[in-house]
Formats: sequence, structure tokens, C-alpha cells
Amino acid sequence: MLVIKKINAYIGLLLAVIAIGICPMIKVPFKGNWNLYQTDDRLFFISFAIIGITSLCLFVRQLSMFRLLSSVFFVWSILMAAAVYFKSNNYFNSKFFDKVLAKTIHYQWGWIVLLIAVLLLITSVKKERLKV
Repeated sequence: MLVIKKINAYIGLLLAVIAIGICPMIKVPFKGNWNLYQTDDRLFFISFAIIGITSLCLFVRQLSMFRLLSSVFFVWSILMAAAVYFKSNNYFNSKFFDKVLAKTIHYQWGWIVLLIAVLLLITSVKKERLKV
């Protein structure tokens, strides 16, 4: 039987929405801080779709699907970080300009908020034996 910690799940969903939508993900020189939508809109929409389906599964009490989608979102957030890293390191297809750009672009604190949200979502569901 799956048991859910609702507080962790709700806080994790709220932090995930805040991290994806509002928090700065990278700092670009002369442009300022960029959130995920300004970085790559496909990553933004896919991430919101995963979070939307995850929250739907939580509200209709499909805990096995919620657990699976939380794991999928964990893997997706790792892939997002890798995609942003590789996109910033291969933006111009020129070694000189890419090295200069890669040294000036820095990750921001939005990734930490996203990591906390993913960890809260993963740890919110646990398997427990039914006591008779």
C-alpha cells in the first residue's frame, strides 16, 4: 500500500512551479537573469506538462502514477540541466566564441529550488505494509 506525505507533495509541487516559472536559471551577461522559458521554451512547456500531470495524479489519488511521474520529473530535471549546459557550451558552433560564452554564463539559484522540489516529490510517497 502506498502512503503519501501530503505536505511534502504540496510543497514540492508549489516549489516546482515556482522554480520552472519564476526563478532565474542562468545569468547571461548584458541580458540579466533568464528563467527556463527564456532559456529554452520546449524545456519549459514539457516541464510544466509533467508537473501538471503529476499534480492531477495527486489530486485524483493515483499514487502509483504520482510516484512514477515524480521519478520521471527527477530524470527530466537532470536532463534539463544537461541540456542547458550543452546549449550554453555550443551556442555559436565556434570553439573560440563558445569558450568565451561558457565562461560568462553561470547557473543561478533556481536550480537549487528545482532540486529541492524534486527531492520533496520523490520522498513524499512510500510503500508501507498493511498491518492487520
